[in-house]
Amino acid sequence: MATAPEACLKPEVPPLTPTTVSPALKPRTAVMEALEDITYGSIAGVVGKYIEYPFDTVKVRLQSQPDHLALQYKGPIDCFRQSIKADGLLGLYRGISAPLVGAALENSSLFFWERIGREAAVKFNLAPRDEPLPLSTLWLTGAFSGAMTSFILTPVELVKCKIQVPETEAGVVKAPLKPIPVIRDIFRHQGIAGFWHGQLGTLIREAGGCGAWFGSKETVTKLFRQWNESSAKSEEEIVRMRADAIPLWQQAVAGASAGMAYNFLFFPADTIKSRMQTTPIGQSTAKQTFMSEGAALWKQAGLKGMYRGCGITVLRSVPSSAFIFMVFDALKKYVPMQ
Repeated sequence: MATAPEACLKPEVPPLTPTTVSPALKPRTAVMEALEDITYGSIAGVVGKYIEYPFDTVKVRLQSQPDHLALQYKGPIDCFRQSIKADGLLGLYRGISAPLVGAALENSSLFFWERIGREAAVKFNLAPRDEPLPLSTLWLTGAFSGAMTSFILTPVELVKCKIQVPETEAGVVKAPLKPIPVIRDIFRHQGIAGFWHGQLGTLIREAGGCGAWFGSKETVTKLFRQWNESSAKSEEEIVRMRADAIPLWQQAVAGASAGMAYNFLFFPADTIKSRMQTTPIGQSTAKQTFMSEGAALWKQAGLKGMYRGCGITVLRSVPSSAFIFMVFDALKKYVPMQ
């Protein structure tokens, strides 16, 4: 048994390492890491999309209400009620096929580019090699990941938004649009460039939002680890804690906090983008810029209009973001590719 002085000595323990941070990869494993990011990110994204999609439909319908007409929906609950009355519950899943593809592309791209960002930070001496990356660096690599992913997301979200918001003619709701006809009509009226209508809004939302997404998740995870270790009864228990993932409920809270930060901080950019992308197909968008649409919305409804639909969006992000990180981290840990 150790003497009293010896018991007070603290043996060296491994440094605190965030759950998604790893040292520089060996060339042999880099390809497999990339395949894991793409495959597991896709699976996690699809799971999250099924959870959040009805809330996303309501959010887009609230955001896209014309500024020259009386508001059709009084709020999220009223939008849910009217939507279910008009189309049934399945109507809230209208157009989900394209977003499922988009969710797979988005999340695989996010996790892939975030890892590339971490490797680049080490390569260019922006972070120490073979040590945990600082939280500030993880916020930056998240922003880099979001910026790269925005170019994939804009076309997918353009199609999604046009399907989610029913078109009307003389007060009569038209038949729901389908992905292939929407894609064909966008190309016919606006060409290839038309698929990136609203790109600036997506870029702002994704770069800022994904910095907050990854950064918040890692920040909360680190806080939980420190809290858990403060109650440890021995150094051996601390070593074990650092080698294992944090408890499942803490993973869920960390993932949920990431989703809330992502959606709230840059929500006005998403609102402006949704308004731009729900312009009826065939209507000229040449003069519809991010700044002009933002100015029109501000003039009509001020800051409140910029955050129209924010509550339902933050609410939907709690379970979906929690599940995305939990599924991704579990697959990376328990189903490694050989």
